[in-house]
Amino acid sequence: MDMPIAGKAPERSERLRRDAQAVLQAAVRAVRPDRAVAGHLRGLPAATRYIALAVGKAAWGMARAAREILGERIQRGIVITKYGHAGGALEGFEVREAGHPVLDENSLAATERALQVLGERPPDAEVLLLLSGGGSALFESPLPGVRLADLREINDRLLRGGASIVEVNAVRKHLSAVKGGRLAERLLPTKVLTLALSDVLGDRLDSIASGPAWPDPTTSGEALAVLERCGIRPAPAVLDALRQETPKQLGNVEARIVGSLARACEEAVHAAESLGYRARVLTTALEGEASDAGRELGALARKTRQALETDGLPQALIAGGETVVHVRGGGLGGRNQELALAAAAEIKGLDGVVFAAMGTDGTDGPTDAAGGLVDGGTVRRLAEKGFLLEDALQDNDAYHALQASGDLLVTGPTGTNVNDLVVILVRTDR
Repeated sequence: MDMPIAGKAPERSERLRRDAQAVLQAAVRAVRPDRAVAGHLRGLPAATRYIALAVGKAAWGMARAAREILGERIQRGIVITKYGHAGGALEGFEVREAGHPVLDENSLAATERALQVLGERPPDAEVLLLLSGGGSALFESPLPGVRLADLREINDRLLRGGASIVEVNAVRKHLSAVKGGRLAERLLPTKVLTLALSDVLGDRLDSIASGPAWPDPTTSGEALAVLERCGIRPAPAVLDALRQETPKQLGNVEARIVGSLARACEEAVHAAESLGYRARVLTTALEGEASDAGRELGALARKTRQALETDGLPQALIAGGETVVHVRGGGLGGRNQELALAAAAEIKGLDGVVFAAMGTDGTDGPTDAAGGLVDGGTVRRLAEKGFLLEDALQDNDAYHALQASGDLLVTGPTGTNVNDLVVILVRTDR
């Protein structure tokens, strides 16, 4: 994960930017799929044979680790991941790529193939399900009467309407033949063991990739209420599908969280401390409107900088979670870019402060950026390029604004996904 220094900043800011990138890199390394799943895989019963299904942005790395550790005990496997996230051919696995964040025809085709492979499992084999963020778009088989176009439109309107990930998943699960525990129900009585990299707040197993192998606590009534609240009136066939209840109990499932945002934040603290900062985690449940959260965290960074005038110890503030963006304009961006741009307004003109926000998967919204890394000179650099920060926020055009100021974080796919990470560094001594 290479994150080059961006923008023209004072010497102290350049050092802080390098430190922030080092902290982000350490946090992401700590939740890489090979590290996350290895110990759990080594502890599996030696006599058990598996059919493996890996789904999500980290699917290829998780499948590779499973193949290296379990070897021929994986009798057959399939990987479904986002375009550009597969690392090549993988012995014993079929590798499929599909759309994310918007599911596409390849999502449906890959899922159909996965169901075929699982349906041909030997009677003595168990199913090993390797889940990571992004699985909701990548793994989908609509209920009868529900079209791909319906799923796309509803998902887009929910996201634009600012629905939370739990609310979005409640609707997704009730329109799907594989989400909300329906995959595990379909595989009864075969045991399904899930190893999951969590990208949701609270590490809810029913929400990671929309919980294909976990009982669903959400109800049909709740899903319908979410649509009503967002002003969405679906076709009659979609309403019929939504009224079909998901399984609330499953006797063939076991699941383990193998990597999470909390682990990434913990490693970020250790990395910052090794660089000489006094570090602490503010929260691992950051939510709300991205621009609001950015302003609040930016204001905290400003106050921390002021406090350092009397207490000169460098400070590192770490936060994680998942904010939302209510799309009002026609620009381009993602929640981490918008969060960072809003924070830039609060730290305007300050020396010795940097603010970084990134998606741990290396992609933020429908862009090629992971997020943004801003400092006290960001607003000035924007003005020099003819951008007004508030106009960019109003138009949801954080991508082009940060690109102009040299403050985009571009990492490429990291191979993992445990939600979003914020690193704020403040110091006055260099």
